[in-house]
Amino acid sequence: MKNTRYLWLLLVICVGFVFSVSSAWAQAQTLEADVVVIGAGTAGLPAALTAADGGAKVIVFEKTNSTGGTGNMGMGPFAVESRLQREKHVALTKDQAFDIWMNYTHWRVNALLVKAYIDKSADTIDWLEKMGIQFLPTAYFTGSEFTWHVVQNQSVPGFNVMSAALKALADKAKEKGVQILFETPATKILKEGDRVVGVVGNDKSGNTVQVNAKAVIVATGGFGNNPEMIKKYTSYEWGVDLFSTRTPSTTGDGIRMAWEAGAAQDLEAMNIELTFGSAGGPVGVSASGTTALTQPRAIMVNLQGKRFYNEGLMGNTTFTGNAIAHQYKRQGFAIIDAAIAKYYTENGVDRVGMRPEGKLGNVESAVMEAVKKGNKNMYVANSLEELANKTGIDLAGLRETLNRYNEDCEKGYDSLFHKDHKYLTPLKQPNYYAIKLVPTGYGTLGGIKINEKAEVLSKEFKPIPGLYAAGVDANSVYADSYVFVLPGNTMGFALNMGRIAGENALKYIGK
Repeated sequence: MKNTRYLWLLLVICVGFVFSVSSAWAQAQTLEADVVVIGAGTAGLPAALTAADGGAKVIVFEKTNSTGGTGNMGMGPFAVESRLQREKHVALTKDQAFDIWMNYTHWRVNALLVKAYIDKSADTIDWLEKMGIQFLPTAYFTGSEFTWHVVQNQSVPGFNVMSAALKALADKAKEKGVQILFETPATKILKEGDRVVGVVGNDKSGNTVQVNAKAVIVATGGFGNNPEMIKKYTSYEWGVDLFSTRTPSTTGDGIRMAWEAGAAQDLEAMNIELTFGSAGGPVGVSASGTTALTQPRAIMVNLQGKRFYNEGLMGNTTFTGNAIAHQYKRQGFAIIDAAIAKYYTENGVDRVGMRPEGKLGNVESAVMEAVKKGNKNMYVANSLEELANKTGIDLAGLRETLNRYNEDCEKGYDSLFHKDHKYLTPLKQPNYYAIKLVPTGYGTLGGIKINEKAEVLSKEFKPIPGLYAAGVDANSVYADSYVFVLPGNTMGFALNMGRIAGENALKYIGK
Protein backbone atom coordinates (compact mmCIF):
# COMPACT_ATOMS: atom_id res chain seq x y z
CA MET A 1 0.00 0.00 0.00
CA LYS A 2 2.86 2.28 0.90
CA ASN A 3 4.68 1.47 -2.38
CA THR A 4 1.49 2.12 -4.36
CA ARG A 5 1.21 5.52 -2.69
CA TYR A 6 4.79 6.36 -3.72
CA LEU A 7 4.14 5.24 -7.31
CA TRP A 8 1.09 7.50 -7.55
CA LEU A 9 3.09 10.43 -6.18
CA LEU A 10 5.85 9.81 -8.69
CA LEU A 11 3.30 9.63 -11.52
CA VAL A 12 1.75 12.93 -10.46
CA ILE A 13 5.18 14.59 -10.37
CA CYS A 14 6.08 13.26 -13.84
CA VAL A 15 2.76 14.36 -15.35
CA GLY A 16 3.16 17.79 -13.80
CA PHE A 17 6.68 18.10 -15.17
CA VAL A 18 5.59 17.10 -18.69
CA PHE A 19 2.65 19.52 -18.52
CA SER A 20 4.84 22.41 -17.35
CA VAL A 21 7.41 21.76 -20.09
CA SER A 22 4.75 21.54 -22.83
CA SER A 23 3.01 24.64 -21.46
CA ALA A 24 6.27 26.59 -21.46
CA TRP A 25 6.96 25.46 -25.04
CA ALA A 26 3.49 26.62 -26.07
CA GLN A 27 4.06 30.03 -24.50
CA ALA A 28 7.55 30.67 -25.89
CA GLN A 29 8.63 29.96 -29.46
CA THR A 30 12.05 30.62 -30.93
CA LEU A 31 12.59 30.89 -34.68
CA GLU A 32 15.67 31.47 -36.79
CA ALA A 33 16.05 33.87 -39.73
CA ASP A 34 18.65 35.90 -41.58
CA VAL A 35 16.55 39.06 -41.65
CA VAL A 36 13.59 40.16 -39.55
CA VAL A 37 11.28 42.90 -40.86
CA ILE A 38 8.94 44.66 -38.44
CA GLY A 39 5.83 45.67 -40.39
CA ALA A 40 4.33 44.34 -43.63
CA GLY A 41 3.41 47.69 -45.17
CA THR A 42 4.66 49.97 -47.93
CA ALA A 43 8.26 49.85 -46.69
CA GLY A 44 8.29 46.44 -45.02
CA LEU A 45 7.06 44.41 -47.98
CA PRO A 46 9.70 45.63 -50.47
CA ALA A 47 12.35 45.23 -47.76
CA ALA A 48 11.30 41.63 -47.11
CA LEU A 49 11.02 40.74 -50.80
CA THR A 50 14.37 42.30 -51.63
CA ALA A 51 16.09 40.36 -48.86
CA ALA A 52 14.37 37.12 -49.89
CA ASP A 53 15.32 37.67 -53.54
CA GLY A 54 18.92 37.84 -52.37
CA GLY A 55 18.72 34.44 -50.74
CA ALA A 56 17.98 35.46 -47.15
CA LYS A 57 15.51 33.68 -44.90
CA VAL A 58 13.05 36.40 -43.92
CA ILE A 59 10.45 36.56 -41.17
CA VAL A 60 8.07 39.51 -40.81
CA PHE A 61 6.32 40.60 -37.62
CA GLU A 62 2.95 42.10 -38.56
CA LYS A 63 0.74 43.66 -35.90
CA THR A 64 -2.52 43.29 -37.85
CA ASN A 65 -4.17 40.41 -39.72
CA SER A 66 -3.34 41.72 -43.21
CA THR A 67 -0.59 43.34 -45.26
CA GLY A 68 -0.29 46.85 -46.71
CA GLY A 69 -1.08 49.01 -43.70
CA THR A 70 -1.78 52.68 -44.36
CA GLY A 71 -0.35 52.26 -47.86
CA ASN A 72 -3.55 50.51 -48.93
CA MET A 73 -5.24 53.92 -48.91
CA GLY A 74 -2.59 55.47 -51.18
CA MET A 75 -2.56 55.79 -54.93
CA GLY A 76 1.03 55.60 -56.12
CA PRO A 77 4.70 56.49 -55.64
CA PHE A 78 7.12 59.16 -56.84
CA ALA A 79 9.68 58.42 -59.54
CA VAL A 80 11.94 60.33 -61.92
CA GLU A 81 13.23 59.13 -65.32
CA SER A 82 10.99 56.06 -65.37
CA ARG A 83 10.25 54.29 -68.63
CA LEU A 84 6.69 55.58 -68.50
CA GLN A 85 7.82 59.17 -68.09
CA ARG A 86 10.17 58.87 -71.06
CA GLU A 87 7.31 57.51 -73.17
CA LYS A 88 5.21 60.54 -72.23
CA HIS A 89 8.13 62.90 -72.87
CA VAL A 90 8.32 64.09 -69.27
CA ALA A 91 11.54 66.09 -69.35
CA LEU A 92 12.30 66.20 -65.62
CA THR A 93 15.65 64.61 -64.76
CA LYS A 94 16.99 63.15 -61.51
CA ASP A 95 19.39 66.06 -61.20
CA GLN A 96 16.59 68.59 -61.66
CA ALA A 97 14.38 66.77 -59.14
CA PHE A 98 17.23 66.78 -56.63
CA ASP A 99 17.75 70.52 -57.09
CA ILE A 100 14.02 71.22 -56.72
CA TRP A 101 13.94 69.10 -53.57
CA MET A 102 16.93 70.69 -51.91
CA ASN A 103 15.86 74.24 -52.77
CA TYR A 104 12.35 73.52 -51.45
CA THR A 105 13.74 72.22 -48.14
CA HIS A 106 16.50 74.85 -47.92
CA TRP A 107 18.99 72.00 -47.44
CA ARG A 108 17.60 71.25 -43.97
CA VAL A 109 17.60 67.54 -44.83
CA ASN A 110 20.13 64.79 -45.46
CA ALA A 111 21.17 65.43 -49.05
CA LEU A 112 22.77 62.00 -49.45
CA LEU A 113 19.53 60.34 -48.34
CA VAL A 114 17.48 62.45 -50.76
CA LYS A 115 19.82 61.60 -53.63
CA ALA A 116 19.81 57.87 -52.85
CA TYR A 117 16.02 57.86 -52.84
CA ILE A 118 15.60 59.85 -56.05
CA ASP A 119 18.26 57.87 -57.91
CA LYS A 120 16.56 54.58 -56.95
CA SER A 121 13.03 55.65 -57.89
CA ALA A 122 12.92 54.79 -61.61
CA ASP A 123 14.41 51.36 -61.00
CA THR A 124 11.70 50.68 -58.42
CA ILE A 125 8.97 51.42 -60.96
CA ASP A 126 10.64 48.97 -63.38
CA TRP A 127 10.87 46.41 -60.56
CA LEU A 128 7.16 46.78 -59.80
CA GLU A 129 6.17 46.68 -63.47
CA LYS A 130 7.83 43.28 -63.78
CA MET A 131 5.33 42.05 -61.18
CA GLY A 132 2.48 43.14 -63.44
CA ILE A 133 1.73 46.44 -61.70
CA GLN A 134 0.74 49.20 -64.10
CA PHE A 135 1.18 52.93 -63.53
CA LEU A 136 0.16 56.25 -65.02
CA PRO A 137 2.55 59.19 -64.45
CA THR A 138 0.66 62.37 -63.55
CA ALA A 139 0.82 65.62 -61.61
CA TYR A 140 -1.32 66.23 -58.55
CA PHE A 141 -2.08 69.92 -59.07
CA THR A 142 -1.30 72.58 -61.62
CA GLY A 143 2.33 73.52 -61.14
CA SER A 144 3.50 70.22 -59.66
CA GLU A 145 5.80 67.86 -61.57
CA PHE A 146 4.65 64.67 -63.31
CA THR A 147 6.34 62.40 -60.78
CA TRP A 148 3.29 60.72 -59.29
CA HIS A 149 2.96 57.16 -60.65
CA VAL A 150 -0.67 56.30 -59.94
CA VAL A 151 -1.39 52.57 -59.82
CA GLN A 152 -3.89 51.34 -62.40
CA ASN A 153 -6.11 48.64 -60.90
CA GLN A 154 -7.07 46.37 -63.77
CA SER A 155 -9.73 44.54 -61.78
CA VAL A 156 -11.69 47.77 -61.29
CA PRO A 157 -11.19 49.90 -64.43
CA GLY A 158 -10.81 53.59 -63.69
CA PHE A 159 -10.19 53.00 -59.98
CA ASN A 160 -6.61 53.72 -58.93
CA VAL A 161 -5.34 52.18 -55.71
CA MET A 162 -1.96 51.32 -54.24
CA SER A 163 -3.45 48.28 -52.50
CA ALA A 164 -3.18 46.36 -55.77
CA ALA A 165 0.57 46.94 -55.84
CA LEU A 166 0.99 46.05 -52.18
CA LYS A 167 -0.97 42.83 -52.66
CA ALA A 168 1.32 41.92 -55.54
CA LEU A 169 4.35 42.55 -53.31
CA ALA A 170 2.88 40.41 -50.53
CA ASP A 171 2.07 37.56 -52.92
CA LYS A 172 5.56 37.68 -54.42
CA ALA A 173 7.17 37.75 -50.97
CA LYS A 174 5.24 34.62 -49.94
CA GLU A 175 6.32 32.91 -53.17
CA LYS A 176 9.91 33.65 -52.20
CA GLY A 177 9.42 32.01 -48.82
CA VAL A 178 8.90 35.08 -46.65
CA GLN A 179 7.09 34.06 -43.46
CA ILE A 180 4.65 36.69 -42.15
CA LEU A 181 3.62 36.34 -38.53
CA PHE A 182 0.19 38.00 -38.54
CA GLU A 183 -1.31 39.47 -35.37
CA THR A 184 2.13 39.26 -33.79
CA PRO A 185 3.34 42.72 -32.78
CA ALA A 186 7.04 43.09 -32.11
CA THR A 187 7.90 44.40 -28.67
CA LYS A 188 11.68 44.53 -28.48
CA ILE A 189 14.79 44.53 -30.67
CA LEU A 190 17.45 42.23 -29.24
CA LYS A 191 21.13 43.16 -29.08
CA GLU A 192 24.39 41.52 -28.07
CA GLY A 193 26.93 44.21 -27.44
CA ASP A 194 26.45 46.77 -30.18
CA ARG A 195 25.01 44.26 -32.69
CA VAL A 196 21.35 43.55 -33.37
CA VAL A 197 20.55 39.83 -33.04
CA GLY A 198 16.79 39.49 -33.30
CA VAL A 199 13.30 40.57 -32.30
CA VAL A 200 10.81 39.51 -29.64
CA GLY A 201 7.05 39.80 -30.04
CA ASN A 202 3.74 38.37 -28.84
CA ASP A 203 1.27 36.40 -30.92
CA LYS A 204 -2.51 36.83 -30.72
CA SER A 205 -2.69 34.34 -27.83
CA GLY A 206 -0.16 36.31 -25.85
CA ASN A 207 2.61 33.78 -26.38
CA THR A 208 6.16 35.05 -26.74
CA VAL A 209 7.79 34.68 -30.15
CA GLN A 210 11.51 35.28 -30.48
CA VAL A 211 13.20 35.38 -33.86
CA ASN A 212 16.97 35.28 -33.85
CA ALA A 213 18.43 37.09 -36.86
CA LYS A 214 21.51 38.83 -38.20
CA ALA A 215 19.66 41.97 -39.34
CA VAL A 216 16.44 43.79 -38.43
CA ILE A 217 14.51 46.29 -40.57
CA VAL A 218 12.02 48.62 -38.82
CA ALA A 219 9.04 49.67 -40.95
CA THR A 220 6.04 50.11 -38.65
CA GLY A 221 4.32 53.12 -40.23
CA GLY A 222 4.92 55.92 -37.73
CA PHE A 223 2.91 57.19 -34.75
CA GLY A 224 -0.26 58.53 -36.38
CA ASN A 225 -2.52 56.67 -33.93
CA ASN A 226 -0.64 57.79 -30.84
CA PRO A 227 -2.07 61.13 -29.66
CA GLU A 228 0.44 61.29 -26.80
CA MET A 229 3.42 61.07 -29.17
CA ILE A 230 1.80 63.57 -31.56
CA LYS A 231 1.37 66.06 -28.75
CA LYS A 232 4.88 65.49 -27.39
CA TYR A 233 6.83 65.48 -30.65
CA THR A 234 4.87 67.81 -32.94
CA SER A 235 3.21 71.19 -32.47
CA TYR A 236 -0.29 69.65 -32.72
CA GLU A 237 -2.83 68.09 -30.40
CA TRP A 238 -4.96 65.45 -32.06
CA GLY A 239 -8.68 66.18 -31.85
CA VAL A 240 -8.06 69.81 -30.90
CA ASP A 241 -6.12 71.38 -33.76
CA LEU A 242 -5.27 68.30 -35.83
CA PHE A 243 -7.62 65.74 -37.39
CA SER A 244 -5.25 63.46 -39.27
CA THR A 245 -5.71 59.85 -40.38
CA ARG A 246 -5.37 57.36 -37.53
CA THR A 247 -4.56 53.89 -38.82
CA PRO A 248 -5.03 51.66 -35.73
CA SER A 249 -1.66 49.89 -35.92
CA THR A 250 0.49 53.02 -36.18
CA THR A 251 1.31 53.69 -32.55
CA GLY A 252 5.03 54.39 -32.80
CA ASP A 253 6.16 50.90 -31.74
CA GLY A 254 9.02 50.71 -34.20
CA ILE A 255 10.33 54.13 -33.26
CA ARG A 256 10.23 53.26 -29.57
CA MET A 257 12.01 49.93 -30.12
CA ALA A 258 14.71 51.57 -32.26
CA TRP A 259 15.28 54.28 -29.65
CA GLU A 260 15.54 51.62 -26.95
CA ALA A 261 18.11 49.85 -29.13
CA GLY A 262 20.25 53.01 -29.18
CA ALA A 263 18.97 54.83 -32.27
CA ALA A 264 19.36 58.60 -32.42
CA GLN A 265 16.08 60.42 -31.89
CA ASP A 266 15.48 62.46 -35.04
CA LEU A 267 13.20 64.89 -33.21
CA GLU A 268 13.51 67.72 -35.74
CA ALA A 269 12.08 65.48 -38.44
CA MET A 270 9.04 64.35 -36.43
CA ASN A 271 6.05 66.00 -38.02
CA ILE A 272 2.72 65.47 -39.76
CA GLU A 273 2.27 64.94 -43.49
CA LEU A 274 0.00 67.95 -43.41
CA THR A 275 -3.04 68.63 -45.54
CA PHE A 276 -6.44 70.16 -44.74
CA GLY A 277 -10.02 69.07 -44.33
CA SER A 278 -13.12 69.24 -42.18
CA ALA A 279 -12.84 68.58 -38.44
CA GLY A 280 -14.35 65.32 -37.30
CA GLY A 281 -15.21 64.03 -40.76
CA PRO A 282 -17.74 65.01 -43.42
CA VAL A 283 -20.98 64.02 -41.66
CA GLY A 284 -23.78 63.85 -44.19
CA VAL A 285 -21.74 65.58 -46.88
CA SER A 286 -21.83 64.58 -50.52
CA ALA A 287 -18.90 65.24 -52.82
CA SER A 288 -20.83 68.11 -54.36
CA GLY A 289 -20.74 70.09 -51.11
CA THR A 290 -17.13 69.59 -50.07
CA THR A 291 -15.76 69.92 -53.59
CA ALA A 292 -17.55 73.16 -54.44
CA LEU A 293 -16.63 74.80 -51.14
CA THR A 294 -12.93 74.13 -51.61
CA GLN A 295 -12.67 75.41 -55.17
CA PRO A 296 -10.61 78.48 -56.16
CA ARG A 297 -13.66 80.71 -56.66
CA ALA A 298 -14.31 80.50 -52.91
CA ILE A 299 -12.92 83.06 -50.51
CA MET A 300 -11.10 81.80 -47.40
CA VAL A 301 -10.95 83.79 -44.18
CA ASN A 302 -9.84 83.27 -40.59
CA LEU A 303 -11.76 83.99 -37.40
CA GLN A 304 -10.79 87.67 -37.70
CA GLY A 305 -12.60 87.71 -41.03
CA LYS A 306 -9.37 88.29 -42.98
CA ARG A 307 -8.20 86.50 -46.09
CA PHE A 308 -4.90 84.72 -45.48
CA TYR A 309 -4.36 82.62 -48.61
CA ASN A 310 -4.48 82.66 -52.38
CA GLU A 311 -7.47 80.40 -52.94
CA GLY A 312 -6.28 79.65 -56.46
CA LEU A 313 -3.70 77.36 -54.82
CA MET A 314 -6.28 75.17 -53.06
CA GLY A 315 -5.14 72.20 -55.16
CA ASN A 316 -1.84 72.23 -53.29
CA THR A 317 -3.12 70.65 -50.11
CA THR A 318 0.22 71.05 -48.32
CA PHE A 319 0.35 74.81 -48.88
CA THR A 320 -3.31 75.13 -47.90
CA GLY A 321 -2.82 73.08 -44.73
CA ASN A 322 0.24 75.15 -43.80
CA ALA A 323 -1.69 78.39 -44.21
CA ILE A 324 -4.62 77.19 -42.09
CA ALA A 325 -2.26 75.90 -39.38
CA HIS A 326 -0.91 79.43 -38.84
CA GLN A 327 -4.32 80.98 -38.10
CA TYR A 328 -5.98 81.57 -34.73
CA LYS A 329 -7.25 78.22 -33.39
CA ARG A 330 -5.83 76.72 -36.61
CA GLN A 331 -9.12 77.31 -38.42
CA GLY A 332 -10.07 78.70 -41.79
CA PHE A 333 -13.46 79.17 -43.43
CA ALA A 334 -14.06 78.74 -47.16
CA ILE A 335 -17.12 80.68 -48.30
CA ILE A 336 -19.16 80.83 -51.51
CA ASP A 337 -22.45 82.51 -52.29
CA ALA A 338 -25.53 81.36 -54.18
CA ALA A 339 -24.18 82.60 -57.52
CA ILE A 340 -20.96 80.59 -57.20
CA ALA A 341 -22.91 77.53 -56.01
CA LYS A 342 -25.11 77.83 -59.09
CA TYR A 343 -22.04 78.25 -61.32
CA TYR A 344 -20.47 75.01 -60.05
CA THR A 345 -23.77 73.17 -60.29
CA GLU A 346 -24.22 74.17 -63.93
CA ASN A 347 -20.63 74.26 -65.18
CA GLY A 348 -18.73 71.77 -63.07
CA VAL A 349 -15.69 72.41 -60.93
CA ASP A 350 -12.39 74.05 -61.68
CA ARG A 351 -9.38 71.76 -61.64
CA VAL A 352 -8.26 71.31 -58.05
CA GLY A 353 -5.78 68.60 -57.20
CA MET A 354 -6.19 65.56 -59.42
CA ARG A 355 -9.89 66.20 -59.94
CA PRO A 356 -10.53 67.24 -63.56
CA GLU A 357 -13.22 69.64 -64.59
CA GLY A 358 -16.57 67.93 -64.36
CA LYS A 359 -20.20 68.14 -63.39
CA LEU A 360 -21.45 68.21 -59.80
CA GLY A 361 -24.83 67.60 -58.29
CA ASN A 362 -26.79 70.50 -56.90
CA VAL A 363 -24.31 72.28 -54.64
CA GLU A 364 -26.85 74.26 -52.60
CA SER A 365 -28.92 71.15 -51.88
CA ALA A 366 -25.80 69.18 -50.90
CA VAL A 367 -24.66 71.74 -48.33
CA MET A 368 -28.14 72.26 -46.89
CA GLU A 369 -28.61 68.50 -46.60
CA ALA A 370 -25.31 68.17 -44.72
CA VAL A 371 -26.34 70.86 -42.26
CA LYS A 372 -29.73 69.23 -41.82
CA LYS A 373 -28.03 65.90 -41.00
CA GLY A 374 -26.02 67.52 -38.23
CA ASN A 375 -22.71 68.46 -39.80
CA LYS A 376 -21.21 71.00 -37.39
CA ASN A 377 -18.58 72.28 -39.82
CA MET A 378 -20.80 73.43 -42.69
CA TYR A 379 -22.99 76.49 -42.59
CA VAL A 380 -25.85 78.08 -44.52
CA ALA A 381 -26.76 81.72 -43.87
CA ASN A 382 -28.96 84.27 -45.64
CA SER A 383 -26.83 87.22 -44.52
CA LEU A 384 -23.28 88.01 -43.45
CA GLU A 385 -24.58 88.73 -39.94
CA GLU A 386 -26.05 85.25 -39.69
CA LEU A 387 -22.89 83.68 -41.14
CA ALA A 388 -20.70 85.49 -38.63
CA ASN A 389 -22.98 84.47 -35.79
CA LYS A 390 -22.94 80.79 -36.77
CA THR A 391 -19.21 80.52 -37.48
CA GLY A 392 -17.73 82.91 -34.91
CA ILE A 393 -16.05 84.95 -37.65
CA ASP A 394 -15.65 88.65 -36.76
CA LEU A 395 -18.42 90.45 -38.66
CA ALA A 396 -16.60 93.77 -39.12
CA GLY A 397 -13.51 92.00 -40.44
CA LEU A 398 -15.56 89.84 -42.78
CA ARG A 399 -17.42 92.85 -44.21
CA GLU A 400 -14.19 94.77 -44.77
CA THR A 401 -12.59 91.76 -46.47
CA LEU A 402 -15.55 91.12 -48.75
CA ASN A 403 -15.82 94.78 -49.75
CA ARG A 404 -12.17 94.82 -50.82
CA TYR A 405 -12.40 91.43 -52.51
CA ASN A 406 -15.53 92.33 -54.46
CA GLU A 407 -13.92 95.57 -55.63
CA ASP A 408 -10.89 93.59 -56.79
CA CYS A 409 -13.19 91.20 -58.66
CA GLU A 410 -14.73 94.10 -60.54
CA LYS A 411 -11.23 95.33 -61.49
CA GLY A 412 -10.08 91.84 -62.41
CA TYR A 413 -7.04 92.00 -60.12
CA ASP A 414 -6.54 90.51 -56.66
CA SER A 415 -4.62 93.30 -54.94
CA LEU A 416 -3.87 91.17 -51.89
CA PHE A 417 -2.62 87.73 -53.03
CA HIS A 418 -2.81 87.97 -56.84
CA LYS A 419 -5.23 85.10 -57.32
CA ASP A 420 -5.59 84.16 -60.98
CA HIS A 421 -8.15 86.62 -62.40
CA LYS A 422 -10.19 83.80 -63.98
CA TYR A 423 -11.22 82.73 -60.49
CA LEU A 424 -12.19 86.21 -59.27
CA THR A 425 -15.93 86.01 -58.66
CA PRO A 426 -17.66 88.44 -56.25
CA LEU A 427 -19.64 87.17 -53.28
CA LYS A 428 -22.80 89.27 -53.07
CA GLN A 429 -25.79 86.98 -53.42
CA PRO A 430 -27.25 85.15 -50.39
CA ASN A 431 -27.45 82.41 -49.37
CA TYR A 432 -23.85 82.11 -48.18
CA TYR A 433 -22.36 78.65 -47.79
CA ALA A 434 -19.26 77.93 -45.71
CA ILE A 435 -17.12 75.10 -44.41
CA LYS A 436 -14.72 75.15 -41.45
CA LEU A 437 -11.30 73.83 -42.48
CA VAL A 438 -8.58 72.55 -40.15
CA PRO A 439 -5.18 70.86 -40.45
CA THR A 440 -5.44 67.18 -41.27
CA GLY A 441 -2.83 64.73 -42.51
CA TYR A 442 -2.14 61.28 -43.89
CA GLY A 443 0.15 60.25 -41.05
CA THR A 444 3.33 61.10 -39.21
CA LEU A 445 6.91 61.49 -40.34
CA GLY A 446 10.26 60.72 -38.80
CA GLY A 447 11.67 59.59 -35.50
CA ILE A 448 14.55 57.24 -36.36
CA LYS A 449 17.70 58.77 -37.81
CA ILE A 450 19.10 56.83 -40.77
CA ASN A 451 21.74 57.38 -43.45
CA GLU A 452 21.53 56.91 -47.22
CA LYS A 453 21.95 53.13 -46.78
CA ALA A 454 18.91 52.99 -44.49
CA GLU A 455 21.25 52.08 -41.63
CA VAL A 456 19.95 53.24 -38.26
CA LEU A 457 22.39 55.65 -36.64
CA SER A 458 23.38 55.86 -33.00
CA LYS A 459 23.53 59.09 -31.02
CA GLU A 460 27.08 59.43 -32.31
CA PHE A 461 25.72 59.07 -35.89
CA LYS A 462 27.44 55.71 -36.30
CA PRO A 463 25.54 52.80 -37.89
CA ILE A 464 24.14 50.31 -35.38
CA PRO A 465 25.34 46.97 -36.81
CA GLY A 466 22.43 45.03 -38.29
CA LEU A 467 19.70 47.64 -37.72
CA TYR A 468 17.86 49.37 -40.58
CA ALA A 469 14.71 51.49 -40.91
CA ALA A 470 12.52 52.63 -43.79
CA GLY A 471 9.21 54.37 -44.50
CA VAL A 472 7.67 57.06 -42.34
CA ASP A 473 9.44 55.76 -39.21
CA ALA A 474 12.60 57.19 -40.78
CA ASN A 475 11.28 59.79 -43.22
CA SER A 476 13.38 62.85 -42.44
CA VAL A 477 13.61 64.38 -45.91
CA TYR A 478 10.80 66.98 -45.83
CA ALA A 479 12.10 69.70 -43.46
CA ASP A 480 8.97 71.67 -42.46
CA SER A 481 6.65 70.68 -45.33
CA TYR A 482 5.78 67.68 -47.47
CA VAL A 483 7.58 68.14 -50.81
CA PHE A 484 4.30 68.22 -52.70
CA VAL A 485 5.76 69.92 -55.76
CA LEU A 486 7.16 66.44 -56.50
CA PRO A 487 4.05 64.37 -55.71
CA GLY A 488 4.03 60.77 -54.57
CA ASN A 489 7.09 60.90 -52.39
CA THR A 490 5.90 59.60 -49.01
CA MET A 491 4.91 56.33 -50.64
CA GLY A 492 7.91 56.57 -52.95
CA PHE A 493 10.28 57.05 -50.03
CA ALA A 494 8.81 54.00 -48.27
CA LEU A 495 9.09 51.72 -51.30
CA ASN A 496 12.57 52.82 -52.29
CA MET A 497 14.08 52.93 -48.82
CA GLY A 498 12.52 49.55 -48.11
CA ARG A 499 14.41 48.15 -51.09
CA ILE A 500 17.59 49.97 -50.09
CA ALA A 501 17.28 48.61 -46.54
CA GLY A 502 16.84 45.07 -47.88
CA GLU A 503 19.85 45.41 -50.19
CA ASN A 504 22.13 46.71 -47.48
CA ALA A 505 20.93 44.11 -44.97
CA LEU A 506 21.96 41.45 -47.52
CA LYS A 507 25.41 42.97 -47.82
CA TYR A 508 25.74 43.11 -44.05
CA ILE A 509 24.89 39.42 -43.56
CA GLY A 510 27.11 38.40 -46.47
CA LYS A 511 24.48 37.32 -48.99
